[in-house]
Amino acid sequence: MTRALHLTEQLISRRSVTPDDGQCQRIIGERLKPLGFVGETIESGPEAFRVTNLWAKRPGRLEASKGRGRTVVFAGHTDVVPTGPLEQWTSDPFTPAHRDGKLYGRGAADMKTSIAAFVVAVEEFLAAHPDPALSIAFLITSDEEGPSVDGTAVVCDRLRSRGERLDWCIVGEPTSVERVGDMIKNGRRGSMSGRLAVKGVQGHIAYPQLARNPVHLALPALAELARLEWDQGNDFFPATSWQISNIHGGTGALNVIPGAVVIDFNFRYCTESTPEGLQRRTREVLDRHALDYDLDWVVGGLPFLTTPGELVHAIQDAIRGETGIETELSTTGGTSDGRFISRICPQVIEFGPVNASIHKIDEHVRVADIEPLKNIYRRTLENLEGRLAGQ
Repeated sequence: MTRALHLTEQLISRRSVTPDDGQCQRIIGERLKPLGFVGETIESGPEAFRVTNLWAKRPGRLEASKGRGRTVVFAGHTDVVPTGPLEQWTSDPFTPAHRDGKLYGRGAADMKTSIAAFVVAVEEFLAAHPDPALSIAFLITSDEEGPSVDGTAVVCDRLRSRGERLDWCIVGEPTSVERVGDMIKNGRRGSMSGRLAVKGVQGHIAYPQLARNPVHLALPALAELARLEWDQGNDFFPATSWQISNIHGGTGALNVIPGAVVIDFNFRYCTESTPEGLQRRTREVLDRHALDYDLDWVVGGLPFLTTPGELVHAIQDAIRGETGIETELSTTGGTSDGRFISRICPQVIEFGPVNASIHKIDEHVRVADIEPLKNIYRRTLENLEGRLAGQ
């Protein structure tokens, strides 16, 4: 059993359903301390939803001697989604199990394998480069699968407040599609949700002239919003999308016109649009249709983009050297904690194992993928170190 596989199994065996860390971060911290990392535990949130965050850093030679080096951060989460019906799992989701060359367990793909590979990659890198120019840090949270309020966002705010500067960040999200290394995420779309309440007048369905049906009133505006071209996207992002997720209305009776209808919708938007611009255009449509409405907004995350440069090239070279694959850059998928880290770090990418089984019953990774994943992380460190070695 390799060290990366062994550590992956250790982490899977910890019941760390969000926001519970299950002592995973303690295991990680114990591995990092002998390497010279100084760890800091940052707890946040109410007692009933207490979040544990780990920030651990090892200053490199440039930072120690000149006061300013370059820092690469490995970021991830130890929390996992609930298991779902236990009877549908082939084996206990928190007991690592091997079948047909695969390692099964909740969090195997999302993202305990990545975290284990991070740690062992750093161990191997420091064994070969005991005095690197590069500073290395870990940012690990137990609140990525939950509300994401008391996790990475809190740590980033604290780092910003004390002037901590980050240069490169690798988030261990499972980004590969069919083979490890075939895709990395160099950005993500933003997410903004709206709750629209359109008001009418309740009445008997047999006397529509005495009522105003809010569903009927809202439909033309909703149809227009669905047809709108919000932007055309760009070389890295698809066009912004507006989608209805829920419609709530009615009293439960078949003969009553409702007095209001509530529509939940979501924008997945690219860097060509802003929350303010999308909100303004939405209201213009609603006002043009003369609706009586209330509208509340929640901005779930801003978009971020890392254009090809130092970090992208370093990991592309690492993937090519380890697997021979020419990786694909992508910004598809949902949000990640990269949206918080990008506020204090100019270059953020996501890369991890195959994502086909994440959040599913019998979540798994291929055992044969773990060593290449670890090696790609280590090679990326070596490539970044090579850029600094002469400074």
